[in-house]
Amino acid sequence: MATSKEMTAGPALPLILKFTLPLLLGNLLQQTYSLVDAAIVGNFLGINALASVGASTSVVFLILGFCNGCCGGFGIPVAQKFGARDYSTMRSYVAVSLKLAAGMSVVIALLTCILCEDILWIMRTPENIFEGAYTYLLVTFIGVPCTFFYNLLSSIIRALGDSKTPFWFLLFAAVLNIILDLFCILALDWGVAGAAIATVFSQGLSAVLCYIYMYRKFEILQGTPKERRFQSKLAKTLLYIGVPMGLQFSITAIGSIMLQSANNALGTACVAAFTSAMRIKMFFICTFESLGIAMATYSGQNYGAGKPERIWLGIKASALMMIIYAAFTFLLLMVGAKYFALIFVDPSETEILLDTELFLHVSCMFFPMLGLLCILRYTIQGVGFTNLAMFSGVAEMIARILVSLYAVPVFGFIAVCYGDPMAWIAADLFLVPAFIYVYRRLKKQVFTNSTVQQTVA
Repeated sequence: MATSKEMTAGPALPLILKFTLPLLLGNLLQQTYSLVDAAIVGNFLGINALASVGASTSVVFLILGFCNGCCGGFGIPVAQKFGARDYSTMRSYVAVSLKLAAGMSVVIALLTCILCEDILWIMRTPENIFEGAYTYLLVTFIGVPCTFFYNLLSSIIRALGDSKTPFWFLLFAAVLNIILDLFCILALDWGVAGAAIATVFSQGLSAVLCYIYMYRKFEILQGTPKERRFQSKLAKTLLYIGVPMGLQFSITAIGSIMLQSANNALGTACVAAFTSAMRIKMFFICTFESLGIAMATYSGQNYGAGKPERIWLGIKASALMMIIYAAFTFLLLMVGAKYFALIFVDPSETEILLDTELFLHVSCMFFPMLGLLCILRYTIQGVGFTNLAMFSGVAEMIARILVSLYAVPVFGFIAVCYGDPMAWIAADLFLVPAFIYVYRRLKKQVFTNSTVQQTVA
């Protein structure tokens, strides 16, 4: 029988580390099959096919980022009610979130499929890779419900303090995705469409199995018919928290789309370099994302339990882990970036290899800024201030747009390399004072509640 885990007592560092490790392994798996996916495309289908997959990366992030953000937001009230031990309301939140996910994912899939071609034209996708990019993007959009449900179910399970179970389902999806990649591309000769179909099918099957397992193995989720009914009040709360988190990812992605659009105009070689560099970068930065997700659950549970002082302890513990990892990654990428690039690109493609190495060298110097961003943003979201956290996405978007409009046309690919770091710095300049404000609010709230209870007693 699967078990839930409270993080409202005990030393913060080992609790967060233990919770983060399965998340990290899961994210590494996800990025590994993303790397393998791109490597198979690049090595077996060629540079144009690799560029086709990469040309729409930021658009995929715009749509799937919104879905994933909503899923993370839907998990926050579940974590808060779990921390407060209000299990009946927690189960109602779970039931309502599943119904919301069904409606939202279908609507998003339909709209994005209709607008797919227009999006690629707006992004100035080169004509020689347009058809491949359209096919890959369309299949990805059709599979939005699969992605939405998998991430929602994982978010609910993590809210209960269990980060191991989602890892096993992600492991299944990763292995299946790689097998299907090879089968669809090499055996069936489906090209870039095969890579997208493999990803969508593996996530969909994993979501179905995750749903069956969750309700069979987690006794705490076994509810009554009344708890499974749709409740508009709870739906409003979920949307109030989830939609701003989704919009934060989408707003961030708008800046990324502008940056990628500017990069697309530099030619196929720059698109291919950007694609390979982003795949490698995403692999290494998933540790920061994992720490952030862990802090969302940790802070949500402790907020529900009325223990804001433990949230500050969690910030310090996660920041220490982040700095150690950032230093390790800096050394590894400064030395090995060119070797990682060879996973995707033939040694004869010297221009692409050099641009990929340059992108990674610039990025890794600013990883501590990204780590701080993830920790603070997810902590603020975990205690329910998702609207405030959303504005950090606005800061990122503005920074990327400014780089895209004014720096890339003048300085070329080197400006593209600095697009993300400038966005991270802009977000941190907002998040640091925002966290101070939120933490003071939480302490004041707990003090007020304590005073009232003493007066009543």
